[in-house]
Amino acid sequence: MQPRTPLLLCVLLSQVLLLTSAEDLDCTPGFQQKVFHINQPAQFIEDQAVLNLTFSDCEGNSKVHYEVSSPYFKVNHDGSLVALKNVTAVGKTLFVHARSPHAEDMAELVIVGGKDIQGSLQDIFKFARTSPVPRQKRSIVVSPILIPENQRQPFPRDVGKVVDSDRPEGSRFRLTGKGVDQEPKGIFRINENTGSVSVTRTLDREAIATYQLFVETTDVNGKTLEGPVPLEVIVIDQNDNRPIFREGPYIGHVMEGSPTGTTVMRMTAFDADDPATDNALLRYNIRQQTPDKPSPNMFYIDPEKGDIVTVVSPALLDRETLENPKYELIIEAQDMAGLDVGLTGTATATIMIDDKNDHSPKFTKKEFQATVEEGAVGVIVNLTVEDKDDPATGAWRAAYTIINGNPGQSFEIHTNPQTNEGMLSVVKPLDYEISAFHTLLIKVENEDPLVPDVSYGPSSTATVHITVLDVNEGPVFYPDPMTVTRQENISVGSVLLTVNATDPDSLQHQTIRYSIYKDPAGWLNINPINGTVDTTAVLDRESPFVHNSVYTALFLAIDSGNPPATGTGTLLITLEDVNDNAPVIYPTVAEVCDDAKNLSVVILGASDKDLHPNTDPFKFEIHKQAVPDKVWKISKINNTHALVSLLQNLNKANYHLPIVVTDSGKPPMTNITDLRVQVCSCKNSKVDCNAAGTLHFSATSVLLVSLFSLACL
Repeated sequence: MQPRTPLLLCVLLSQVLLLTSAEDLDCTPGFQQKVFHINQPAQFIEDQAVLNLTFSDCEGNSKVHYEVSSPYFKVNHDGSLVALKNVTAVGKTLFVHARSPHAEDMAELVIVGGKDIQGSLQDIFKFARTSPVPRQKRSIVVSPILIPENQRQPFPRDVGKVVDSDRPEGSRFRLTGKGVDQEPKGIFRINENTGSVSVTRTLDREAIATYQLFVETTDVNGKTLEGPVPLEVIVIDQNDNRPIFREGPYIGHVMEGSPTGTTVMRMTAFDADDPATDNALLRYNIRQQTPDKPSPNMFYIDPEKGDIVTVVSPALLDRETLENPKYELIIEAQDMAGLDVGLTGTATATIMIDDKNDHSPKFTKKEFQATVEEGAVGVIVNLTVEDKDDPATGAWRAAYTIINGNPGQSFEIHTNPQTNEGMLSVVKPLDYEISAFHTLLIKVENEDPLVPDVSYGPSSTATVHITVLDVNEGPVFYPDPMTVTRQENISVGSVLLTVNATDPDSLQHQTIRYSIYKDPAGWLNINPINGTVDTTAVLDRESPFVHNSVYTALFLAIDSGNPPATGTGTLLITLEDVNDNAPVIYPTVAEVCDDAKNLSVVILGASDKDLHPNTDPFKFEIHKQAVPDKVWKISKINNTHALVSLLQNLNKANYHLPIVVTDSGKPPMTNITDLRVQVCSCKNSKVDCNAAGTLHFSATSVLLVSLFSLACL
């Protein structure tokens, strides 16, 4: 019997080895059941198992890690799926991802009667459960591969497998597409013999959410045997992005006294995670309010929309009683629907309490006093008001109006933009002798209208008493200017007029003395007592001090006040013309050639300082007693010009020809002027008039130029 014991042990040991080998051969890594169906309960209970999942990596499950697509669940190490809190609606589908160093797989939990939350999770992963892609007479079987982003080392790691049940012996798998042989290259690869697909590095869903790859089988020469068949790789989102506020600064305004619940502004944040998951489902809350008076909770933010609204009564939202009309709120956005596990981001919202015109301006006193000297203009008093509204708005800025006591429009009032005071001004000089006192009634309003329940009261009007101070005013000439018309050349001592000046200070009974202020030609004299003006010299209309026949002089009237006051009057003397100027001729020198065929010598013109009819037409004559009759001739051209010509050629010499010119005045004035005529030798267009080496124009050229000039007159 002893020899049989080793044999029996050997047999038993071989059976154990066979059983173990069979077990290893039958082990398939992954979930033993891929899809589960449960009915939607009234509520998932915290820490109560929903179902049990069986996952094996065929290596003892030593380091299995589970991830659930919903933040409300977890999978324990024994494979039980439990709720983290009491929850009712979780959607229609949950996905459980299991991963160990040796295997990785995905299971689907279908909740019958569940409702979508943030979109269907089936849309997120974009595949219909784990059923293979439909094929038409193809032996390559592929299913979408789901890979969580942000996986850690080690790499490469297997993430899926392609099966070809009819693959010929010696054939190979080949993987192509973006992420393999197209940029970004080298992310995925396939074992050409087994069809195992692996990823070589960490994926980022926010960079690329899906990869469209293609699988085919080839022979040893690389020739395609079957395919390509599309293979979709879906990157499962992880909550790796915090919410951020991208549109700041955030500044809102709300009118003081606004009803409770008034919307101030909206603040929304952005989360780069998958918007179809809770990873990007944001909730908002107010973390801090500064200042915290009169209530620490002046505002509320809608957790889903981000709308900030007022929550205090209108009475507390009074800008005039607030410590500071500006509030700063620290707004927090948290993903994962606001769960504690969610990531957060913050921003500052500044809210301004805007002023409305709920306070009318009020004068600081009912009556104001002002004094002003008669004849003066400018600001005489500043009226002060108080207004509790915001100085930067039209609810504070004042507008003043004179409503009584200003019939002559002698006063105006304007607002000082810096102080808001009313600047009352005299714009037309006041006269003490007419009125020594003025009383004005002034009202003040705001630029903006008051709110309906506020009105202007008695304090919005004030009275201004103005006292006019008497000053010594200068006498006033009447009329001013004074005008008189006289002929020039009247005899010295002739009386022109008596000036008249009166003193506006009628109550002071002052005397007036007169004097000359400006007499440019020194022609006048004035009696200091009675103001009679007479001449001290001959008046000459042609004087340079006379302009357009008018001579201007200025006189002073001085009263007997202390100090004396002075008034100025103007005298305009219009001088009538007298024929007291004889005409003169031009030119007075002429040249002519001794052999000239054209015997014309020169064209003479005449001018007269007098006015018409004491000027042209002029009469031109040659003084017959001094010149032979048969040598010279003068002929009239027009009222102001005549032609002097020779009746025969003369020898080279200088000749003096007396010309008589007479105007048309009554009596006429006559002037005799010598015309010097040079008879010159003219050879080859050169003129010799006894001046050796000197060149002259010919007399004929001079005559032609003179005629041309005359024609242009």
